Amino acid sequence: MTKPRPIQVTDVILRDAHQSLIATRMRLDDMLPICKQLDEIGYWSLEVWGGATFDACIRFLKEDPWERLQKLRAALPNTRLQMLLRGQNLLGYRHYADDVVAAFVQKSADNGIDVFRVFDALNDLRNIETAMKAVKDAGKHAQGTICFTTSPVHNAELYVQQARQLQDMGADSIVIKDMAGLLTPYGTYELVKAIKEAVPLDLVIHSHSTSGLASLCQLKAVEAGADRIDTAISAFAGGTSHPSTEAQVAALKDSPYDTGLDLTKLTAIDDYFRKVRKRYQQFESEFTREDISVQINQVPGGMMSNLANQLKEQNALDRIREVFDEIPRVREDLGFPPLVTPTSQIVGTQAVYNVLSGERYKTITNEVKRYLQGGYGRPPAAVDEKLRNKAIGKEAYRDERPADFIKPELAKLRKEIGDLAKNDEDVLTFAMFPDLGREFLQQRADGTLEPEALLPPDSGGKAKASMATEFKLDVHGESYEVAITGVGDSGAGRRKIYLSMDGMPEEVIFEPLNEYVAQKGDKRKKATEPGHVTAAMPGNIVEVLVSQGDSVSAGQAVLVTEAMKMETEIHANIDGKILNVNVTKGDRITPGEVLIEIG
Repeated sequence: MTKPRPIQVTDVILRDAHQSLIATRMRLDDMLPICKQLDEIGYWSLEVWGGATFDACIRFLKEDPWERLQKLRAALPNTRLQMLLRGQNLLGYRHYADDVVAAFVQKSADNGIDVFRVFDALNDLRNIETAMKAVKDAGKHAQGTICFTTSPVHNAELYVQQARQLQDMGADSIVIKDMAGLLTPYGTYELVKAIKEAVPLDLVIHSHSTSGLASLCQLKAVEAGADRIDTAISAFAGGTSHPSTEAQVAALKDSPYDTGLDLTKLTAIDDYFRKVRKRYQQFESEFTREDISVQINQVPGGMMSNLANQLKEQNALDRIREVFDEIPRVREDLGFPPLVTPTSQIVGTQAVYNVLSGERYKTITNEVKRYLQGGYGRPPAAVDEKLRNKAIGKEAYRDERPADFIKPELAKLRKEIGDLAKNDEDVLTFAMFPDLGREFLQQRADGTLEPEALLPPDSGGKAKASMATEFKLDVHGESYEVAITGVGDSGAGRRKIYLSMDGMPEEVIFEPLNEYVAQKGDKRKKATEPGHVTAAMPGNIVEVLVSQGDSVSAGQAVLVTEAMKMETEIHANIDGKILNVNVTKGDRITPGEVLIEIG
């Protein structure tokens, strides 16, 4: 056992905790009122930015993520602010050129970030070199990350080797990032002991509570020599989130490892966040609870809540267990990557396609193809060659650092976004999410930013009717003309709305499962012929690759769609000529609709 010393605490309440439990939906307005009290606690740091928060800010909350950071910096003057950075991916889902990485890190530092937790999803440390150097150049704390996972190729010796490489890279501290809750108490003790004996840097334990073991793992890590733990205020702790801050502070109190944090002050903060959480009840999911099966499927906390939310939007939540069973099979096919953004999205989305299409790899996402080409870096183990051949054929696999093939792009991005960008931060927002970022900046310019609605706390998670008297309802490719004729009493937690459908009275019970949006324009007919091109999953049109009159061959890509933040090519079923193109960029689509007709 190592020499006892006070343990430092990083609280993730303002980032990873709500990402893991309510799909990253906490708004800045619910953070700022408690910041003064958080700032007085004496945390080593507060994690406030990075991960999925940037995406959620512009996609759902319609908040400027840079403005969020600036306001948090002003409200927390005495506490280090920390962010999670995906190395060469930054906060997006692709690799960026080195000039974009350097600029993003510098602007993040300028706007208030003190500590950068830098990781690569594959533990391919070539992919974090540029970001780590940029952090050091900015004069900030560079925390090198080991993404923990288990597989036939991952072991303690490998992780010790990575820790040494991170030290050589200039890391100020090292974190073991257990995003899925895979650590076990005695395994944690041995791993921490091995790393601390090899590398004289502060060591942090970041572990999700999904398996129910995280708090035990942290205590064993402390005994083995860990210097710091990540926790969450208990209102947003447990399950797919993290060990409770108050519980861990209490566990270490009056011991040689006493954190020195005040439980009374922490309890007052917890009271505040318990009230806040009630506002986000519509994003709660039963799949964010403690579940030891994570030791099998390895789905990380942030992915769990988002995956459940995305399947719910596609009316397929009942098949989530099938998806969980498929995830480890896809992961093995891809060479056992750790499941953390973006590999968690890559593996998770492909697993969803495999389950919902009824045939494994009938549809292969563009991200899986890019991964198999080496576009994300070097997989930890050999990939399935049959899958590689099916996905990319004879296209070459590149083993070099992916960013070596990306030319400087900051000037090009600045030119593309033009006057919509009022500063360098806006350019970087556009760089992270080109379509979504442009839409956000345009809406900001037009004064039309409108965040998604929150249900009132007394609604029980059920949406109240707010519809026109008559409207069109599109469900799985079928359109219905619907007229509301009356509203009945609620019962058994459900609200009855009496509708008239095509002239026939119907009793329909609305539950908080999905939101269906009527399609713009004429109804698309249902696919019935071999030349009818359709999609396997609901999503949006990203790009139309053909025009009416074009000749195409079977297997040729004709559309690019986006679902669950991943892009997929839709291919022609037969040889022929394009008779009709029924979609344009940005259209919402559902399975079974005729998107393109080939004859």
